Order: sequence, then structure tokens, then C-alpha cells
Amino acid sequence: MSEQFYIGIDVGTGSARAGIFNQQGKLISQASHDIQIWKPKTDFVQQSSENIWEAICHSVKQAMAESSLEPKHIAGIGFDATCSLVVLGEENRPLTVSPDNLDEQNIIVWMDHRAKGEAEEINQKGHEVLNYVGGVISPEMQTPKLLWLKRNMPETWEKATCFFDLPDYLVFRATGIDVRSACTTTCKWTYLAHEDSEVKGSIGRWDNSYFQEIGLGDLTNEGYKRIGMNIRPMGEPVGAGLTKQSAEEFGLKPGIPVGVSIIDAHAGGLGLLGMTDNGSTFNNQIALIGGTSSCHMAVSEEPRFIDGIWGPYYSAMIPGLWLNEGGQSATGALIDHVIFSSSHAQELQKEAKNKDTTVYSLLNDHLVDLANKNGLVDVGLLTKDLHVLPYFHGNRSPRADASLLGGIVGLTLSSTIEDLAIQYLATIQAIAYGTRHIIEEMNKTGYTINQISATGGGTKNDLFLKQHADICDCKIILPKESEAVLLGSAVLAAVASGTYKNIQEAMVGMNQTGKVIEPGKNQTVTTYHNSKYKVFHKMYEDERSYKEIMQEDHINA
Repeated sequence: MSEQFYIGIDVGTGSARAGIFNQQGKLISQASHDIQIWKPKTDFVQQSSENIWEAICHSVKQAMAESSLEPKHIAGIGFDATCSLVVLGEENRPLTVSPDNLDEQNIIVWMDHRAKGEAEEINQKGHEVLNYVGGVISPEMQTPKLLWLKRNMPETWEKATCFFDLPDYLVFRATGIDVRSACTTTCKWTYLAHEDSEVKGSIGRWDNSYFQEIGLGDLTNEGYKRIGMNIRPMGEPVGAGLTKQSAEEFGLKPGIPVGVSIIDAHAGGLGLLGMTDNGSTFNNQIALIGGTSSCHMAVSEEPRFIDGIWGPYYSAMIPGLWLNEGGQSATGALIDHVIFSSSHAQELQKEAKNKDTTVYSLLNDHLVDLANKNGLVDVGLLTKDLHVLPYFHGNRSPRADASLLGGIVGLTLSSTIEDLAIQYLATIQAIAYGTRHIIEEMNKTGYTINQISATGGGTKNDLFLKQHADICDCKIILPKESEAVLLGSAVLAAVASGTYKNIQEAMVGMNQTGKVIEPGKNQTVTTYHNSKYKVFHKMYEDERSYKEIMQEDHINA
């Protein structure tokens, strides 16, 4: 067999996945394995690098077994993962980040908000590097988390030999080489990839004054050896490829090229933004990668500074282009919270199992029945009296405030499955209004976004897609290969192997368009969503005003 194949490895919040793709981006086989998560305290979310690596090994072996391919057919490997913080000690062993002092739990997960106070302090200092994170740093980024560790777990801080972003840790584990990605360091660590390098072989530079100002000057003094001295573009081959030990763990051959890593959402961008056969350009489309949270990725040839939108990041997704990244901290997690905290959750799960369907499909069916019963022209009109502010886990963008709270207005004493279905619909709509808000802010700076290229959990739900199309007045484009995040990692693998000369060429060669959802043209529906969008903004203003009242009245309880 002369055809070459590429393994994309994706580590999300709840599982590790491996997918095998051909040169045209067709998925041959895939496998996944759950990973553990611990939440010892409010705002603390932790994982284990050993547990994640074991899940990856399991997934790669299973995907290979289901593909009928032999190790000699694999030409490259690419990694993506959540932007979680991995801490290693002597001999690269896990080092605890847990209040319970368990070394196994050595990862602060991206969604962990323990460093909210540190993020606020950093923002108050207003260093100029914040211009490249939308003006406001998030507790989901790494420097606030590092500052929290230094202050609250000094023994871990002193014993730590390496602080990795999870995608970079996986490449290190696979190759034995400490190479950091321009994606991870630029997007989550305040690295300035657009500036001249101060280290031979790297691109860009760290800003010494920033680390000194926020209280992490010891990282500067040690030459950044613990957070990365060799920063390279995504997809570039690393060292001699897969080590003998990692090859044995994967059931593959040593020496297979491994590409410099990427964050999971950004991998989704590589699996989506190459779809250009629908009139799409980099300027008029945004990649929406949905899951536990959602990310909204757009690129341009010049930097665009947008308050509350992360970036502009140079070469952080597509080398040579500037990235702006919007996002919502809780989307899939919020929808599931509304559904599975309901008293009807077990009943729905049992029914879904008996009918071999999903809870979401059952709720969608209830909504269609309700709309028909009420003579409505569109399901979306069912939420006239029920409104949701979706900031249950704060707002990532464009408000960029992790302290924000969510809310639901319009509840009654009724608590039927139909009521739950309407709450579920209103939650999806609230998420779509958040996407609309992000797109509007981007379009004010030169983007002309009218198309959303989408992938991820929510995009497998027709209701989620239709509400986004109608509310954002955007065409929704789905990839032919639904696993676009895995495909993005395979793009890196194909570049590392030399099959494609660069990422843009690989995107064009491996991204294929699938289903397209057009926004509705019913004026009643359009007017309805415009009105609810006003409510969406008013709820935010009201939530702020409540806090102001309590502060004015000196309520400190």
C-alpha cells in the first residue's frame, strides 16, 4: 500500500481521541477513551498527565486495530489538547497542583478559575502585553495560574522543573524534545510571536518586564527554561520523531514525524477554514468549535485589536496570519447543566436509551410538538416569556469578565418536561446571542463575517445549528468530515511528514465542505430574535446593577 495516513490525537476535557486520516482528509477510523477529572473545591478542576497519556495510548492502538492499517502506513502524528497547565518535577514526574497534595493530579484544567484574583491583579497593572489578549487576561490563561501556584503552593513552585501547556507536554512525551508551540505560548502565556526573537532558533520573545511586574520575575531570571526557550511554528517536525518508548506504547514504529502541537479549538480552525468552495474567505467566515465551551476563531492579514476578544495573536493558528479568538466559557456544559439538573433527567435518559436516541433529540421533538400545538411558524418563538443570561461560568468574550453570573427570567411554578424543553431552547438561544455579540464586535474592526464554519458537540444538534443561523443571520457550513478537530491535528501530521509544504496547503487539500444551513428569511422570526437580543443585553446590565446596589449598601456577607 503506497498511500500515506496520518494520526490526529485530540485531548478534550472529558476524553482523549485518536483519528486516522488519508491525504484527502477522509477519516479512516477513530477511537476514544475517557479521562479522569477531579473538582476538589469550587473553581478547582484538575487532571492527571499519566491518566491522559494512558488514554491516548489506548485510543491510538484501538484506532489502528479498527483501521486494518499497519504501522508502516502511518506517515505523521499531530497533537492537539485543551490549554491546561501541566506541572512536572524531578525526572519529569507529575507534581501536585491539588489542595489535597496528590502528585497524580498535576494538571490545572483550562476551565479552572482558582486564579480569578491573580487575573484581576494582573489586569489592574495594565501591562502593554495585555493588548494582545483583548485587553484583559483571563484566569483560564497560564500566567495567573502560575502566580497562584507560586503564592499558594510554594513547594510545588520550587520543585517544578517544567510548566507545560498540555499540547506541548504531549509532544514532549512523544518525542523527548522540549519544543513549545507558537499557538500555546502566544495564546495562553503572553508570548509575543510577532516580535524579533531573542533566542536563536525560536520565533518571537517573552516580555521580561511583564513577568517582573506581575511577580513572576524568577521565570525571567532563569531564562524561561521552565516555560519554554524553543518556540516553533505548528506542524514543524520535532526532533527525530516518535521515540522508541512512545512507539511501543502506541503500537507504532519509532521515528514517525511528530508535528509541533496546537490547542484543540485552534485545531478545529485548521479543520474548518480551508473550506473555500462556498464563497468563504478568511475575512468573511469564523470557525465555531463547540464542546464543553465554545471558541470562535477568525484570521486576518493584519492585526485587529478588539476589546474583550483574545488576540491579535500572530501565527498562532495559521502561520503568517493574525488570529482573533472569541469564546464562551460554558456552552455544552451549560446546556447539560440545565437538562441534567432537572427532575426529569433520569426519565429522559431512560426514554432515550429505550428509543436508541439522545436526550437532546427527545427535547427537540417536544419543542416541535409544542410549536405545532400553539400554531407557531418557528420553534424559536416558544421562548417569548423565558430569557437566559448564559454567564453561569463567567464571560470569556467580549465582556471578558470571569466574575459574571448567569440568570433565568420567566420561571413559573410549572415544572413539566415541556417546561424543561423550553428552558433548554432558551439556553441554546442565549448561547447563540453570545455568538452574535462576538461576531458583531469582530465586524466592527474590518471583518465581514456572514458565514460560520462549525464543528463540535453542539453542531451535531440541528436545533443548535438552526438557532445560530437565524440569530446570527449567518450561513452555517459543516465540514464533510465532522471530526474537524481531529482533522486539524492530522493537518499538522501531514505537514510534519512533508506531504504538504505548509499548513494552508494542507488545509485546502484536506478540508471538504458538507451540509450548509441557511438562515431563515421569516421577518417575524427575525424581529423576534432582535427583540430577545435586546433582552440579552439588558439582562447583563441588570445583573451589573444588582451587584452595584449590594456594594453601595455595604453588604459584605
